[in-house]
Amino acid sequence: MSRLENKVALISGGARGMGAVEAKLFSSEGARVVIADVLDDDGRRTEAEINESGGECLFVTLDVTNEAQWREAVAAAVARFGKMDILVNNAGIYRTEGVEETSEELWDLVMDINAKGVFLGTKAAIPAMRRAGGGSIVNISSVAGLVGGDGSAAYRASKGAVRLLTKSTAIQYAGEGIRVNSVHPGVIETPMTTPNLLATETRRERSAARHPLGRVGQPEDVAYGVLFLASEESSFMTGSELVIDGGLTAQ
Repeated sequence: MSRLENKVALISGGARGMGAVEAKLFSSEGARVVIADVLDDDGRRTEAEINESGGECLFVTLDVTNEAQWREAVAAAVARFGKMDILVNNAGIYRTEGVEETSEELWDLVMDINAKGVFLGTKAAIPAMRRAGGGSIVNISSVAGLVGGDGSAAYRASKGAVRLLTKSTAIQYAGEGIRVNSVHPGVIETPMTTPNLLATETRRERSAARHPLGRVGQPEDVAYGVLFLASEESSFMTGSELVIDGGLTAQ
């Protein structure tokens, strides 16, 4: 039996990068998948790829900072597939500015997408999961939500917020069979990191050197961890942190 047989999953930021890899992996493991993103063209392309490969996928437009759109996305999942069991709060943006270089507008933008987006997604998903008899929420945080560093002030703050929101939600809904866990990747090669951390060969080598395993991560490295947390294999895990960072935070 496939690991997500008869499960319905919604993945924010699922149009490309890590979210798209997660969506394809979930589909290959038996899930029916809703991918939600502001990137309509990429989203429809990923939707078509999954459906053409024999999966069942629906793309919906979603701005994660918009509560009404979140409600519509969850409703679309339930209308199309009958229920909702899994939410992956994957959408996010990365910024490198330090405290003094971060404008109020930039701070609000990062916090709105990375932190408020997770809150709104969680809030929208819980009633549907309650009706389904339980569920699994997987929030994509970062190693930046675990340790400090030079720069990326708003990004680190937003990912730290995701870490603690995860734990608070996990405690609140454990009695209803709704599990909530966070994932903390190191540097992963995606469209989000490539323009910054991996923009040149020198930067790539520097990023790789930060990880004791000697390389940056690939989306698949994270996707298999997300699959584990989404599945019943992790049924005794809630409020936990899954660190997938090539040893970066072990130093």
